[in-house]
Amino acid sequence: MYDLKYLREHLDQIRTSLDRRGNDVPWTDIQKLSEERRAVTTQVEQFRYELNKGSEEVARLRRAKAPAEEAMAAMKQLRDRIKDAEEVLRNVEEALTEVALRIPNIPHVSVAVGADASGNVEVRRWGTMPSFSSPPKPHWEIGENLGILDFDRAAKIAGARFSVMTGAGARLERALINYMLDLHTTHHGYREVIPPLMVNRSSMTGTGQLPKFEEDLFRLRDEEYFLIPTAEVPVTNLHREEILSADHLPLRYTAYTPCFRREAGSYGKDTRGLIRLHQFNKVELVAFTTADRSYEELERLTGHAESVLQHLKLPYRVISLCTGDLGFSAAKTYDLEVWLPSQQQYREISSCSNFESFQARRASIKYRSTGGKKEAKSDFVHTLNGSGLAVGRTLVAILENFQQPDGSVEVPTVLRPYMGGMERIKKE
Repeated sequence: MYDLKYLREHLDQIRTSLDRRGNDVPWTDIQKLSEERRAVTTQVEQFRYELNKGSEEVARLRRAKAPAEEAMAAMKQLRDRIKDAEEVLRNVEEALTEVALRIPNIPHVSVAVGADASGNVEVRRWGTMPSFSSPPKPHWEIGENLGILDFDRAAKIAGARFSVMTGAGARLERALINYMLDLHTTHHGYREVIPPLMVNRSSMTGTGQLPKFEEDLFRLRDEEYFLIPTAEVPVTNLHREEILSADHLPLRYTAYTPCFRREAGSYGKDTRGLIRLHQFNKVELVAFTTADRSYEELERLTGHAESVLQHLKLPYRVISLCTGDLGFSAAKTYDLEVWLPSQQQYREISSCSNFESFQARRASIKYRSTGGKKEAKSDFVHTLNGSGLAVGRTLVAILENFQQPDGSVEVPTVLRPYMGGMERIKKE
């Protein structure tokens, strides 16, 4: 979200900085509304100046015991004109704000310029890809053969893009959730949160899902509630409309939640398996910090997400997204992509982003720079988040990378205490 005054004064600069990211932004409408807002604001200020002068004239006439009726009538007319002009100003500002909410964040200077994912930059790789004596099976075939994954019954219960995990599969998913939360809270210093799974429109607007991406969200029919697409939404909004103390920053939170997405633009993509579902589990990392430390925090948060993959012994790579592939609210994003043997390619398992002050402006999250004193200057925090990790996709990677010739799946060592000591998942 952009300050309306800043938007008017720097419109061309913002448009140039966004380049292709702002292709669907109605820049002409913004310019017209900005100019109208400026003209109406000037008019309101002039009317108020005239009203003050009129009040002084009425006071002078009364002190002189002279007739003041004509001057008072003129002031009444002026008040009516102010009221009408203020209503026009409110309407213009509402229209301008609605359009401004659809303008994406400006990429950080370190982000590579590119039109789409082909312009992304690989930063590093970790781990060794497993070798197999025969072509590796896809995770859905492995899971169905083991009797731990059931898509047919999920379709009967709900429809396409849902799954049912049973037995050791359900336990593996639960083990991943618990392991990730324990790692982030015990070793990485995050505070665990169990947030609501439904949020209001203001919360969705604060993190940037609304108004632009409403078609991607599940909304309750009779209530102004939305099912969360990620824990980023409720956790970031923990501090909406608050002023934090700089002494308490950075704040770091982690949360496990189910997530719900319509996947409106994914027709024909990943129609089989667990990669792209309407409901999935995820452990999220969220941080609040100051502007001078936010890119240091991005590296830290990304490293925490990477550590989950490293402890699980899953090969992955880190990609820095280019300008054309950045998410709407992000200034810079690292994608972690895990290796999937059946596809012979890396697939996204986490996105770690710095939003700078973009979300904080929309959600009005500030901090005071010195000791929390009321007279101290306040500024917007920088917000960050990342998946730590997407649980279903992690399970996919485990099934595929640790599949055995006999059809069983080896359980990563760090998960065995959460699996009752189970070393392999075998056909039930």
